[in-house]
Formats: sequence, structure tokens, C-alpha cells
Amino acid sequence: MRTVSIYTDGACSGNPGPGGWGAILEWNGHEKELSGGEKNTTNNRMELTGVISALKALKEPCQVELYSDSKYIIDAMNQGWAVRWKKNGWMRNKTDRALNPDLWEELLQLCSYHQVQFHWVKGHASNPKNNRCDQLAVAESKKF
Repeated sequence: MRTVSIYTDGACSGNPGPGGWGAILEWNGHEKELSGGEKNTTNNRMELTGVISALKALKEPCQVELYSDSKYIIDAMNQGWAVRWKKNGWMRNKTDRALNPDLWEELLQLCSYHQVQFHWVKGHASNPKNNRCDQLAVAESKKF
């Protein structure tokens, strides 16, 4: 099984507002950049869409080291929140619905296909690949 490193970031101008996401896939010395956006979205939806889009770009099951500055994603996956939300009918607790269940469902399905390790990186800091993903995401958001 190939090991792929993925870096992702999302951006939104206003929340909601025009948004974008960026991703870098890295394998065996090769890099591929991906990006996209939406006219009316939220920052968290763009963060999730970046991760999902990057994982969907992989053509076979992979061991993935995924790096994101989104505590929303990293904590939800590493602490089992997303799995629990799904098990509870997309409820965070007895009264609050989980946001973005469509995207969480898709991410959980992709994580059952790939072996994904989620790593948090500090945003807008010294990680060049995270900074590049931010540039891609912001550029996409500005298209709208």
C-alpha cells in the first residue's frame, strides 16, 4: 500500500460567503495541487471539502498522512466525534444536530477505504505546504 502525504486548507470570505479549498498530494517525490470553491459556503465546509477532494483523487487504497490546521476535522476524527455523531443519527448531543452531516458521511466512507492518520498543523505559521494550501483556497474564494 502506498503512503501518501496530504495537506489541506479551507478559506471563506465571510462565514457564510464565497469559499475555497486547496490540497497538496505528495507521493514518492511528486506533488499534485488541487483546489476548488463555492459561491456561498462556510469555512468548515471548505475544510471538509478539501480533505474529501484530496482523498477522492487517490486511485487506489492508500496509507494517508493527512495534515490540516482545522481542529474541527482533526478533533472530530481523532477523538471519534464524527463516528459518534453518525451513530447518534447526526446528533452532537441530545439537542444539537451535527453540522455538515453530508460531508462527514462522505469523509467517514473514504476513511474506511483508505487508512488515514490525521495530524494537526498550526495555520499561517511555518509549514510551507499548509501555507500553499491556504494560498490556493483564498485564490479560489476570490473567484466568486
